[in-house]
Amino acid sequence: MHETALIAFLDADDWSGEMKRRVRHFGYRYDYRARSATVDSRIGPLPEALQALAEQLVAEGRFAAVPDQVIANEYLPGQGISAHVDCEPCFGEVVASLSLLSACEMRFGCLESGERRAAILPPRSLLLLRGPARSDWTHGIPARRSDVIDGMRVMRQRRVSLTFRTMRF
Repeated sequence: MHETALIAFLDADDWSGEMKRRVRHFGYRYDYRARSATVDSRIGPLPEALQALAEQLVAEGRFAAVPDQVIANEYLPGQGISAHVDCEPCFGEVVASLSLLSACEMRFGCLESGERRAAILPPRSLLLLRGPARSDWTHGIPARRSDVIDGMRVMRQRRVSLTFRTMRF
């Protein structure tokens, strides 16, 4: 499914405003207060559009099993997400995040050494977190209105990410 069709699919239903940014949950609901997702948080199967992408991630060798949990996050200019490691007891060994519409800088921090790194996530790029990147490094997006990309200040636009994960039970 193309980017425009994915955004139209996501915008066709209501987004949740439970966070500083808008979110949509698929497969299983993630509880931000408890910082967990459980078998009881099942919403239902992934919609066809997301199921096809999840199966493609397996076909490309990025996941061993088809992801069954997806969170769509909407970031407007000035919004970000705090540095974190995705819930290890909840989710499997791989986390994949597809960036749509706008680029942004993501920052990474090593929990053990304190080392810091950053990467630009272009539109339609896929970020894979596995191994030490999944468990030993935090990732977050600074809350700001622009990023420096290739030496140029670029204003952020609306960005949507689709984060694919596999539940652990």
